[in-house]
Parts: sequence; structure tokens; C-alpha cells
Amino acid sequence: MTKTRIIGCTCGKTHFEVEGEPFLVSECLCNSCRAAAARLERLPGAQSMLTSYQATPSAEYRKDRIKILSGAENLREFRLTADAGSRRIVATCCNTPVFLEMKGAHWLSVYLHLWPAETRPKPELRTMVGDLQDASGLPADILNLKTHHLKFYAKLLAAWIAMGFRNPKINVTGVIDA
Repeated sequence: MTKTRIIGCTCGKTHFEVEGEPFLVSECLCNSCRAAAARLERLPGAQSMLTSYQATPSAEYRKDRIKILSGAENLREFRLTADAGSRRIVATCCNTPVFLEMKGAHWLSVYLHLWPAETRPKPELRTMVGDLQDASGLPADILNLKTHHLKFYAKLLAAWIAMGFRNPKINVTGVIDA
């Protein structure tokens, strides 16, 4: 039997079911993730989703392993620019960022702050460390990769194969500007 978990936004109006374990748990230090997090945390009532060293932690799940259980009407997209290839989805009931979706991707990067601390998946690597001016302050507890690594791409490909090369659509209504 596959284990499922219910996770959700800060105020509890928006809930998701995630099935099984993520195929990767990572922390991203790219310029885009750090800039988006800085802008989103300025929304009314929002909290920072960055670690103390400015990483964005997330669990990568196949899209077919995530269900929106409640609060779909609260979901809005945020893009750094109008033509950005990625979008962050925010639960506007409490301005909680919930996941990142890359254009054409078969997975979602679900932000780790949605899990209670005691059940939160543990990151196995940091990626895009090369975007930092000075990476010397990063912990050495997991791999600190300058860019995306072969392991990252191999896990993405394996997940896509397991999905039969499908790419389910995630529809949200509306956009927010931060």
C-alpha cells in the first residue's frame, strides 16, 4: 500500500495529498529561486521559505502523485517576469508559496515548509551553488553542487519514464504580482 500524506498552506484552507516518497529532495540556490522567495515573502502575512543560507528547499514529486484536496480556488501563479519559464504557485488565502512548476515539466517542486517539521523530508543535495557570490558559508552536510548534476537529471528522467512520458496539466486561476 502506498503511503500518502496531507500537507497544506499556513492557514489550513488549502490542502494537497502527496503519494509516496518524493523522487528527489533538494535545496536550490539559483538566482531565480532566491529572487522569487524574496519577493513572495513581502506579500501580506507571508513567511520566508528560505533557509538561513538562502536556499529554497523542496521535494520533487511526479505530477501524477499530487492531488489538490481543498482550496484550489485560492491558487494563483507568480512569475518573476511575464515570459519566465517557471511559475511559483501561491495559496492566496494566507500567501503561502506551495510549489514551483517549470514550463513543460512532469514534476512539481513542492516547498518543504508545507510539512510539519517532524515529518519534513530531508534534502539530499543542494543545487545551483555556483549562482552564489560566496558559497563558503554553506553547510557541508549534503552535496553542494555548482549546477545541476547528472544524478538530478537521471532522477527526473526515471520519474518521467515511470509516468509513461505524460505531463499532466496543473490549472490555476489568476495571477499575483509581488
